[in-house]
Amino acid sequence: MLRCSDDSYYIGITNDMERRIGEHREGRDPKCYTFRRRPVECVYSTRFQDVRDAISWEKHLKKWSRKKKEALINGEYERLPELAGRRVRYTRKSVSP
Repeated sequence: MLRCSDDSYYIGITNDMERRIGEHREGRDPKCYTFRRRPVECVYSTRFQDVRDAISWEKHLKKWSRKKKEALINGEYERLPELAGRRVRYTRKSVSP
């Protein structure tokens, strides 16, 4: 997980972390989320033996709230259950004239 210069987080997977972080820092791909948000800093990483597990974890983390991601980054694992509550989503109801 990278923290971008705009304080947003980028989550991705790679089989070569040093190379991939270097690519993000150098801005090799103008279409990449991090391109206009450099510099970036790696704030969390973990390793998996199976790429399918890595992809699953990536998708899982992308759904987390910012507070939950920050608890993970800060090693505040005891806070994760309390932050796991469902987020309330508000939907706009249509109004008939």
